[in-house]
Amino acid sequence: MRKRLVTSFAILAALTLASAANSYRVDLYKATVVNGVSFKPGECKLELKDNQMVLKQGKNSAQTAVKVENSKDKFYSTTVGYGDGNQIQEIRLGGTTMKLLV
Repeated sequence: MRKRLVTSFAILAALTLASAANSYRVDLYKATVVNGVSFKPGECKLELKDNQMVLKQGKNSAQTAVKVENSKDKFYSTTVGYGDGNQIQEIRLGGTTMKLLV
């Protein structure tokens, strides 16, 4: 019985960690447009599933395809790189080796 309880708890903890690993906090430092949706400077929630990124800020939400690249080293902090104007070009996720190319 005790072994079953420990195993169940371990599986539940692993599932919780796996689902949390797909959600990140991103700070936008300027007005940003993702897939036609405008975001104000400030904190956003980024959810990553497969090769799709969903950016949420209040009632605003936008989904777009991304290419995930892995670096050899972890990024110290989350940074957002912009291309022309206010379009996101890449996001480097702090604490991970993942770089999202939009």
